[in-house]
Formats: sequence, C-alpha cells, structure tokens
Amino acid sequence: MDIQFTEEQELLRSSVQRLLRDQYDFDARRKIVASEEGFGRKQWAEFAELGMLAAPFSEAVGGLGGGPLSTMIIMQEFGRHLVVEPFVETVVVAGGLIEQAGSDAQKQAFIADIIAGSKLWALAWTEKGSRFDLATVTTTARREGSHYVLTGEKTAVMAAPWADYLIVSARTSGHRHDRGGVSLFVVDRRAANLDLQSFKTIDGRRAAEISLRGVRGELLGNEGGAVTALEACRNQAIGALCAEAVGAIGELNAATLDYSKTRKQFGVTIGSFQVLQHRMVDMFIAHQETLSLMQHLSLSLNEGEAGISRLASGAKSKIGYAAKFVADQAVQLHGGMGMTDELNVGHYFKRISSINIQFGDPAYHVLRFAQLEAVA
Repeated sequence: MDIQFTEEQELLRSSVQRLLRDQYDFDARRKIVASEEGFGRKQWAEFAELGMLAAPFSEAVGGLGGGPLSTMIIMQEFGRHLVVEPFVETVVVAGGLIEQAGSDAQKQAFIADIIAGSKLWALAWTEKGSRFDLATVTTTARREGSHYVLTGEKTAVMAAPWADYLIVSARTSGHRHDRGGVSLFVVDRRAANLDLQSFKTIDGRRAAEISLRGVRGELLGNEGGAVTALEACRNQAIGALCAEAVGAIGELNAATLDYSKTRKQFGVTIGSFQVLQHRMVDMFIAHQETLSLMQHLSLSLNEGEAGISRLASGAKSKIGYAAKFVADQAVQLHGGMGMTDELNVGHYFKRISSINIQFGDPAYHVLRFAQLEAVA
C-alpha cells in the first residue's frame, strides 16, 4: 500500500520534517531528556505554532480536520527523531477522549488550550494487575454534589509529571471487571490529596505512580460509558504508536546500512559479508511490511471502518514484533557500541521497547486479535 497524500498533507509532512531537522537533532534531543523537566517547552510551543497540535482535531472543535492521517504523518517523523514531547498522551489520547466523550462545554473549555499548547494532559487508566484490560478498574468515584470524589491508585501513567490535567478512569458501579461501571473524570494534577511519584522511563521520558485519596474530579461525558470510549481511544493511540515505530525502524535500517559500508573486519567492510546482507534484507522487508500495515490502519481509522479494533490489534502485534526484530539486529550489527549512550541506535531500541508495552504488548494483541476474529 502506498498512500497518495493531498497537497495539505504533503505540506504538513515537509513542515514537520524541516522543523525537526533544524531543531531536533540527536544532540538537542539528548539535552532535552537530560534536563530537569525532561521535555522541551519551547519545542511544544513551536509544535502548536506550526498547527501540529490542531491537525488531528475536527474543524467543529477548532482543529484542522486532519484526523488519523495527520497523526500518522506527524508520528512517523517523531519516530525518526525520537521526539519525547507528549503528543500521543495530550493530543491523541486525552484530546481524543474529550472530543469523543466530553460535553460541548468541556470541548470548548479544554480542547482550545490543547491546540494552543498551553495545557498538557495525560490519561491515568492502568492499575496494578489490570494486564492491559480497560475494564479492570478498582479506583472508585462517589458523587458529592456537582463533583465526584475519587479514591484509588494508578500505575505507570505516561507524561503525568508534565500534565496540567489528568483523565482518570474510576468505577461508579459494578464489580472490578464490569465493563458498564467505569467512568472518566477530569482531575487537576495539583489537586489536594493527589500524590504523584514521578520516575524516568527507560526511553528517557517521564511517568508516575499516582495515589488518589478523596480527590475531586469532574465527570467527562456520561457515567458508565468509559470502556467503549477508551477502546476507541486505544485504537487511535495504537495507530499513532505504530507510525512512530515505523519511523524508528526506518532510521535504524538507514543507520545500520551506513555502518555496514564503513565498518571493516578482516580488511573488508562488513556489508560485503553475504550473511549480513541477508540479515539487512530481512530488516528492509520488515520495514516495508510495517509501512504498508501502518498506512492501512491509519486509512481505516480515518474512514471509521468496521472491525477496526481487530485491525488495530493485528497491527500492534505485527509491527511490535517487526520493530523488536529490527532493533535487535541493528544493535547486534553495530556491536558493543550499539548500546552506548553516545549512539542513537540504543535509544531507538529503548523507545521501541517502550512502545511495545503501551496499550498492550504484542503478545496481548495477538490474543485479542484471535478473540475478536472468533466473534467476527
């Protein structure tokens, strides 16, 4: 598959490429990751100015109407440059949930600030023992007047230390695994009785363990419909993460090919060894397969096709395994220096490892694909 992009989409791609080439090279990225905050406020403001934060949103809420295809274009370039800023967490996930499930007043109040780059968001849905199941929620919410009070714990909440607001899944009825009893709530990250323990992830980003002890929250949309909204949101997030992984795969292949042309062993370049040529051909094929699958998924998300959850799980597992294969080969072919901090190959390896466990690892999605196939 080879998507023929519109003039506007090609302009978006070239604008993102130019910005990242000029201002987000590997050394600049390392400085951002090593900074106290761990991401670039200046870069985020430039993303907003360029219209990247508005691109996926519909025109009805002030966006540019680019949808999943704009997300794919942006995230593929982000994958190539190892961008750490929370585009997926704030724009794709939180922004998508607000646009999908929020009231008109909430859309007006929250999405404009996301598009302007003035507010950051994160989704707190994972809990210990939930094993990627969106309906396994023990955090509770009880109503008190016009607000709700949340009590519970969330784990490994990506981008939470940077966020101004959190969207928290909490149970308003039913037992631990009841799909119909989960709701979504908007919580100020600096709210009273909210304890946030931040940590640095292996790929240089920030995440947090969150404890809520009677924290006030605002219901997002209606009670009890969170799992359906989260499943649709997960499909969009998978599309974005797959595009990022494909961008990383392409860069790993290019770096490995260049290295094989200069690194000598036994007096000849290692690229002249037939066994390594075969391995790099396998890496190239993996990239082409994932590129096609990424485009197919993004087009299907854009058209709202039936069976999208099954396709998303299939793509997450296939691209996840392919990305892991390419990352493994790239590190091995670079030798010991492949995992040094000074070389970008190891950083791509770490990012791919993180992508593979976000919203479900490849093994989980193989099983989910089989389950959805059985009921299709």
